[in-house]
Amino acid sequence: MTEATKGPLHGIKIIEFAALGPAPMGTMLLADLGADVLRIERKPGAGARPTAGLFDPKIDILNRNRRGVAFDLKQPQAIAAVLRLVEGADALIEGFRPGVMERLGLGPEVCLARNPRLVYGRMTGWGQSGPLAHAAGHDINYLSLSGALHAIGEPGRKPVVPLNLVADGGGGAMLLALGVLAGLLEARGSGRGQVVDAAMTDGCALLMSMMYTLKAMGQWQQRRGSNLLDGGAHFYDTYPCRDGKWLSIGAIEPQFYALLLEKTGIDDPAFQAQWDRERWPELRAKLARVIARRSRDEWCAVFEGSDACVAPVLDMDEAPHHPHNVARATFSEVGGVMQPAAAPRFSRTPPAAATPPNPGSDPDALLDWGFSADELTALREQAVL
Repeated sequence: MTEATKGPLHGIKIIEFAALGPAPMGTMLLADLGADVLRIERKPGAGARPTAGLFDPKIDILNRNRRGVAFDLKQPQAIAAVLRLVEGADALIEGFRPGVMERLGLGPEVCLARNPRLVYGRMTGWGQSGPLAHAAGHDINYLSLSGALHAIGEPGRKPVVPLNLVADGGGGAMLLALGVLAGLLEARGSGRGQVVDAAMTDGCALLMSMMYTLKAMGQWQQRRGSNLLDGGAHFYDTYPCRDGKWLSIGAIEPQFYALLLEKTGIDDPAFQAQWDRERWPELRAKLARVIARRSRDEWCAVFEGSDACVAPVLDMDEAPHHPHNVARATFSEVGGVMQPAAAPRFSRTPPAAATPPNPGSDPDALLDWGFSADELTALREQAVL
């Protein structure tokens, strides 16, 4: 393997403390791009996470592309070993409630004393401070507090949960990875590390920036399903086809909207009132009747490659096989598991092919982090590793 096929983050060393949710996804993003991530699991029977049974660690995609070791973190020898690892790391990522790492003796103050250049990434729902900092929560709760959940759904209906894409994924994992990378860049110049406090509540609020802009301009109503980007507009919504499958339409710009009308054969003059909010419900009903006349695949044949901004709504079995996704290798099969491939793409330093999860079963990885074979043997004999 050449240097150019190891990814743009080749040479960056990161310690990850095993957790659920956005922390492993954020670390996966960094590992996908070539960072050498050592995942530290808790030794079986030594305080394993009670929710760990939700995921099979051997097929959990979020754990791909890194090696792992299992430590008994209740033993002082284990803490000493981890601090040895900290000395050679560029970053550390943890996803526990505030105070957990401090109680283990691995908080930011201790770790930065051992390695002043360390970027210490902390992923929580509510953040390291504030009235809710120590409370439990999940994606749906963090999404609620930001104003985002209230805005998603149909008129007069309950708020719709957008999977856990927004808080765990966008507001959590993505911003955690961005924060750690920003910290690493700053440390190169200053020689000093710092703590990155990534909170999903903060991230969700940040992702709502465009909606808060529209609200400030008087172009966003609090009523769900009555706005341009929330399904309120007839030209930005999903529609069922004759076969029960769905089509998404996003023809916002006038030229795209005109092409939508042309491709669907709509010549009703009422549709010329594209931006008349009062007529949106009427126009949606009319457009729905037109879309229902054909199957999804028939409509795809009509719109394929056009600028009408129409696409099929694919399920998780269909998406990997769509010709566009196939052409870009957007999905790949790793260890028998179909999964999204690394993103974004790099022209000169593409990342290596993904490796399947290897939960806590590669203690020899410590040899690459400065431990000798004798030290590794001693840790095993002490039942620390």
